[in-house]
Amino acid sequence: MLIDRDHSCLVVIDVQACFLDKLPADARTPLVARIAWLVRVAGVLDVPVLAMAEDIARQGPLVPEIGEALPSGHPVHDKLVFGLAGQHDILAAVERTGRSDMILTGLETDACVAQSALGLIAAGYRVAVVEDAVAAPAPDHQRGIDRVARAGAIVTGVKALYYEWVRDVPTDDRVKAVVRDKIPAGLVL
Repeated sequence: MLIDRDHSCLVVIDVQACFLDKLPADARTPLVARIAWLVRVAGVLDVPVLAMAEDIARQGPLVPEIGEALPSGHPVHDKLVFGLAGQHDILAAVERTGRSDMILTGLETDACVAQSALGLIAAGYRVAVVEDAVAAPAPDHQRGIDRVARAGAIVTGVKALYYEWVRDVPTDDRVKAVVRDKIPAGLVL
């Protein structure tokens, strides 16, 4: 039941200023830092990353910290639905990864993250939601976590996911050599 990096795809959902602004000010920077760090870790481990932003023309792009963590020229899908599985081009991108485990991060836990998780589960994917790398204003964050857990999603954390992806000391050393200076404040590995 461990999450295997060779089966994983990291899905980054709607990390945009308009959604971050709904959160308490002191929660925004740590959340973005954890998501950006996971994007960097995924890059070192060759885990594909699917990034998307909701209605970019009206809501704006991903925040710069996420854009900077993505490889240069990495596509960001313009998501015009709340649940990503409801948009054919994004679902096709999921399918093209060839991965069975979708690891969800982003905003908002009870809306786009939950609907994406439920749609991906219905489409036959194994879904994990990274609880400390998703957010929504209280009490909606917990409602979203509870809903996806009841639907069969794995609820995990950044630290647990990291160690499931690396699995051994040599891989841990290799990854930390690349991302050590970007480890988010408060994340103790």
